[in-house]
Amino acid sequence: MLQQAFNGLVGGAFYALLALGLAVIFGMLGVVNFAHGAFYMLGAFGSYILLDSFGVNFWLALPIVPVVLGVVGVILERLFIHRLAPLDPLYNFLFTFGLALILQDLVKRQYGVQSQPYPRPSALGGSIDLGLFTYPAYQVFVLGVSVLVCGVVWVVLTRTRVGMIVRAATERPELSRALGIDVARWVTPVFGFGIALAAFAGVLAAPMRAVNPLMGSDLIITVFAVVVIGGLGSVFGSVAAGFAVGLVSALGNYYVPSLSQTLVFILMAVVLLWRPAGLFGREEAL
Repeated sequence: MLQQAFNGLVGGAFYALLALGLAVIFGMLGVVNFAHGAFYMLGAFGSYILLDSFGVNFWLALPIVPVVLGVVGVILERLFIHRLAPLDPLYNFLFTFGLALILQDLVKRQYGVQSQPYPRPSALGGSIDLGLFTYPAYQVFVLGVSVLVCGVVWVVLTRTRVGMIVRAATERPELSRALGIDVARWVTPVFGFGIALAAFAGVLAAPMRAVNPLMGSDLIITVFAVVVIGGLGSVFGSVAAGFAVGLVSALGNYYVPSLSQTLVFILMAVVLLWRPAGLFGREEAL
């Protein structure tokens, strides 16, 4: 059971990173970014391309790919999403949905639908003795780095002036505007940061999951459920729900495999019946 729980925490690490980016983007822009999974996929493919074409190893790809895709996110926000923001939110949803399909098809056209191999870093190729069981070193690394990144983001958001402004503009955008905060000033970098988090998760996923054009679309629906469970626009809620959903999925797959694909959505339904705004959300965020 402990090993399954650890599996769940590792899976939850990806949910937490992706949900964190989605929550920040939704909270500040009010945009349901359906292309988030596609950028997760591009993060994995970016690390694969750097290694296959340029010989750039995992350790260099880990910072390079998120920065590059974060800049791409900034450009997309300024060219398209910013222009659609005054319109009905459905327009940005349709734009990001179409963008996800375009990115997937472009990758399919170049690399096909078969999974591409990506080796684990040699320094993390063994196992670590955790006392009651041994566990692959790379998965332990993924969990540790994810917790560290989420922790650093949380400290920045709660302990710095810039972070407090971003958090206020994310969780209470209308109130922030009423208090004189220029929310529009923070929209573009925050969108790029959210995309960079998705790409970072993709790079981490490359050595342990299949690198293929559909890896993002297979994950994004669950990530949306995570954001809803945690509370739309709630940064802490998204991270906490990400790890919780990972645990529920792993333990459900072990004890009730017939319901493993639906347990997350059952949990989401129960949470919404109990708290329509999500575990850590506010009614104003809906």
